Amino acid sequence: MERAQEAKRSKILSKEEVMKLFEEHERRWAKLQTMEMLSWQAFPWPIFKRPDGPDDLTTPAISAYVLSPHHPSDAKKAPKDRIKEHIRRWHPDRFDTKLLPKVREDDRERVKEGAGLVARNLNELLTREAESDSLF
Repeated sequence: MERAQEAKRSKILSKEEVMKLFEEHERRWAKLQTMEMLSWQAFPWPIFKRPDGPDDLTTPAISAYVLSPHHPSDAKKAPKDRIKEHIRRWHPDRFDTKLLPKVREDDRERVKEGAGLVARNLNELLTREAESDSLF
């Protein structure tokens, strides 16, 4: 229900636009590793609408993205596995050591806050998925 509400609040993207966005985000993740200097805009934040700041990185927005029926790995991976994949990318142990040092000083605190919010929201989604799995 939250995902549907989030989709209505933002511009509705076509299936093709969503798939292109996922492809673009994968390319950007690969490119981040080789870039020397990063900024807020360099990150493929896991939501459909480009966030202006950490306040845009809400659980419903992240859930709509990660659990989208148009996600490229939809047929291959269970929702909890998709969430875990994103957690690996955004987990502070990895993010803070590999990517955060490359972020421009004037953007570093905002990026750190955003990445932390993403990680916490993903962990919340994983908990919800585990709880819903235990109901069946």
